Amino acid sequence: MSTDKWRTLSLLPYIHPNGAAMLNTPEKHDKPRNARLEARVSSDQKDFFQRAASLTGRTLSEFVIDSTQEAAAKIVQEHEVIRLSREEQVAFVSALLAPSEPGARIDKAVRSYRQKTRP
Repeated sequence: MSTDKWRTLSLLPYIHPNGAAMLNTPEKHDKPRNARLEARVSSDQKDFFQRAASLTGRTLSEFVIDSTQEAAAKIVQEHEVIRLSREEQVAFVSALLAPSEPGARIDKAVRSYRQKTRP
C-alpha cells in the first residue's frame, strides 16, 4: 500500500477502546505552518505547561499545539456525533425501514404546497 493510501486511512474515523468514536487528525507537518496564535498566561501556568511538555518529551509549542488540537477535536466530536442507546438505535432504524403513514395535516400541507408551486 502506498504512503498516500496510508495517509488517507489515517484520516478515517475509528472507535477508541473506551467506545468513543474518534476522528484522526491529519499528520502534524502536512501543511506549512504560516498562521500564528498567541496567548497570555501566568508564569505559574507557563511553568506548569513546560513541566508537562518536558515529561512527554515535547517542546512547549508542540505540547500546547497537540493538547489544544486534542481538546478541540473532542469538543467538535461531542457536538457532531449523536449517541444512541441500543433501544434508541433499534427504534431509529425501525422508523427508517417502516415509516408511518403521513397524517391528515401533512397531506393538507403537501396539497397546499403543490397548488402554490405549480406553474
